Amino acid sequence: MQKIFIKYVVVIMTAAIFMILFINGLFNSHTMRNQQFKTFQAKIDQMIHTLENNRMELALLNENLDADYLTRARAAAYVMDRQEDVLMDVSKMQYLADLLNVDELHVIDENGIIAYGSVSQYVGIDMEDHEQTRAFLALLDSEDEDAYLIQEPQPNAAENKIMQYVGVARQGRKGVVQVGFEPKRQMEAQSRNTYDYIFSRFPTDIGEELFVVDCDSGVVLGHSEDIDRDFGREYYQLDSLLECTEGAYKPGAEGRSMYVVSKRYEDTLICAALPREALVQKLLTNTLLTFIYLFVIEIAVVLLLNYLVKRKVIDGIHHIIKSLSAITEGNLDTTVSVGGNREFEELSSGINTMVSSIINISDRISAIIDMSGFPLAAFEYESGANAVFVTSGLGTLMDISDRAVTEFCRNAKKFDSYIQRITALPIEGETEVYQIHNDRYVKIHMSESPTGKLGVITDVTQDIMEKNRMRYENTHDPLTGLYKYQHFRQLAQETLRKLPDGEVCALVMLDLDYFKGINDTYGHDAGDRYLQSFSAVMSAMPQEHFLAARRSGDEFSMMIFGCANRDEIDGWLHDFYERLGQNHVILSDTDSRTISASAGYAWTDNADAEIVELLSHADEALYEVKRETKGNYQEYCQSSFNVL
Repeated sequence: MQKIFIKYVVVIMTAAIFMILFINGLFNSHTMRNQQFKTFQAKIDQMIHTLENNRMELALLNENLDADYLTRARAAAYVMDRQEDVLMDVSKMQYLADLLNVDELHVIDENGIIAYGSVSQYVGIDMEDHEQTRAFLALLDSEDEDAYLIQEPQPNAAENKIMQYVGVARQGRKGVVQVGFEPKRQMEAQSRNTYDYIFSRFPTDIGEELFVVDCDSGVVLGHSEDIDRDFGREYYQLDSLLECTEGAYKPGAEGRSMYVVSKRYEDTLICAALPREALVQKLLTNTLLTFIYLFVIEIAVVLLLNYLVKRKVIDGIHHIIKSLSAITEGNLDTTVSVGGNREFEELSSGINTMVSSIINISDRISAIIDMSGFPLAAFEYESGANAVFVTSGLGTLMDISDRAVTEFCRNAKKFDSYIQRITALPIEGETEVYQIHNDRYVKIHMSESPTGKLGVITDVTQDIMEKNRMRYENTHDPLTGLYKYQHFRQLAQETLRKLPDGEVCALVMLDLDYFKGINDTYGHDAGDRYLQSFSAVMSAMPQEHFLAARRSGDEFSMMIFGCANRDEIDGWLHDFYERLGQNHVILSDTDSRTISASAGYAWTDNADAEIVELLSHADEALYEVKRETKGNYQEYCQSSFNVL
């Protein structure tokens, strides 16, 4: 009940969660795109703001540095106009440059030649020879004594090294004093105003791209990943990007769709792009988080309901189920007692009444069987149950102790194993009949169903023993205990049919010599003893090689089998006759006699041969032995006989 209730609660709440997730997904799919548009817009606005700030910073830096560099150039000119001896020594020029914190210091004469300098290899350079230096020649022609020139950072003429030069006209004479600076601060500030630097300042999501496109040429000026890439896809094209100011999906590489947002800044379009699957992934992530939150809430609600149902209802039901399980396992003396509410009390009372009725029925059935006097017992057990129902006669029929019966009643698995072991070896020729021990036979009839097994056991010892007695009398001679001749022929034929390749067998016909005289002289009792002694010798031969039978009167038959060749047959016959010669039969108080018998045999290695024919040939050989000599055996041969 608890599981069913919780199951329905879980199903209903789970269905509600998935409905919420579906509605939430529809709403979030639109919201996610709007959020991404706002995110891209904010990121693009920040890049524009950074570009403008860097540009203003660079302009202000250049303005401040230009004023500073001009001041240093005029200070250098002032010193040189008053201490001309400095000009004659490169080391002093370098010392002055260090004092002024400039990288180079040059003096250009009225002919436009660098006459003096802190860098000796630059002395002698004609300013007219290079575009970069030529600009300073205008100061030589100027009439303004305060004339100056501040050049932008660019490669110098001598070494193609990026430098910024500032020149001022000399006072009182024609010439120019020039100072040079390595524009490290300007270059650093300039580098911060490049697209690569700007893009590096803004982290991007997986698959996200930031790029700038020239509005006139449509050329991609910068990219957040690699500027040397293929920009032939549609979402890099100017016409397509102009449609993305409000955000739009454009085809990307390998069939992917890209969500692109663009914004114009001066003569460029600053753009941001993200694969559609990234948006979907964000949506799925948000949906998963929502699912986790709802799932945690569901678990909490289910646990609370489970606790309340268990405390109020299920504990009582479990107590009843536990008692019923004990009853099912065979503990019928269990009393169910559950209080707390009227329904549980009524249910407990009903179960106790039912168990009492079952016990009474079982006792009555056992009593009826005992009263009938018929040796019968019954058992029943269900699949998965521990208890076995048995009637009182089981122990007697199966010859097991009361303790074992009690143990079987409490352990269905063990009882089933016991029954399976008994029924695995049925009596040959019988149906559902099994041997308990040497003198006890029972018939076990079982009915199996998916729910269990029902069986009836009856004692059939007398029937089986009577059948065995009749079967023995039908197949064995009552005087000698040997097989009767007809049964012998049947067994011999079956043995011959099973003859393995490479083996031989022989059929032997035997006849006692002088038996009539013994009967006439000593009487039939002595004759019977004579026959029984002879039969005992035949019975004593190894059964794995001999079958023996009494044909009639003093005539007998044998089959010798399991031999590798004829010589082995002769060996067995020789052994038989040796044993026969050692056997003395007492005929009277004064007389005893060694048994004398004649025999003829026919052998074969053919499993398809007929027993009747072999016996006939053996009989012919016996006739020859009886006619010519007695007390010997002889092989059948169509052409001649060899007496052995």
